[in-house]
Amino acid sequence: MQAYAFTDVGLSRSMNQDYVYASTAPMGSLDNLFIVADGMGGHKAGDYASRFVVENLVSFFESRFPDKDIHGILKDGVRRVNRDLFHKANRNPELSGMGTTLVMATIKGGVLYVANIGDSRLYLLRGELQQVTKDHSYVEELVALGKMKRGSWDYQQKKNIITRAMGTGEIVDVDLFALKLKPGDYILMCSDGLSNMVDEFEIEYVIRTEEELKKRAKTLIESANRNGGKDNISVILIDPQISEVAL
Repeated sequence: MQAYAFTDVGLSRSMNQDYVYASTAPMGSLDNLFIVADGMGGHKAGDYASRFVVENLVSFFESRFPDKDIHGILKDGVRRVNRDLFHKANRNPELSGMGTTLVMATIKGGVLYVANIGDSRLYLLRGELQQVTKDHSYVEELVALGKMKRGSWDYQQKKNIITRAMGTGEIVDVDLFALKLKPGDYILMCSDGLSNMVDEFEIEYVIRTEEELKKRAKTLIESANRNGGKDNISVILIDPQISEVAL
């Protein structure tokens, strides 16, 4: 398995409120762990929220949970850290209103396990680029109800309004996904600083190039900045290197 993670402040923001983590080494009951968090809040609150969530999730997963399945472990970690973040915000006025998106993944036994809150995304490249996660955003909820067209002017104006985030309530709902991986698959995790600035055709083109994986991940960051870099940009690009024997 190969994986590279990068985050960049972009061209318009003075502070990077994204935080990423990528480890191909085992920890606790997990064989690997990948996280993207995109913070929101006041001057430093978003930065604090994303860092807090990632660091505390990593700490939680360092323990072993022999009686739980992978999704159960991910869900327990999210609920614990979300509650801690919410209480932290309530105790400190400077952190009031802070929150963060979260997309998290781990691979075990050739299966990709994903947890998602907010509008940071996980894509799978298999034949074509597929968005695995579902955005928890105002516009996507209206699209699902048939009340808004994806890509319309109104969609573009309101696409940054998210309806679910870590730390905004004592309890948070988390979407969970599980996918059997195949040889040749690639996994991309990103904040909306990439997905809002680079269309899926270009993202797919970059991932398909013959460049080394690290270069492809950096090129995605560069593409977002070349297209305007209006937000912080985070990318984790994973080659799980699934073999036919593992299937």
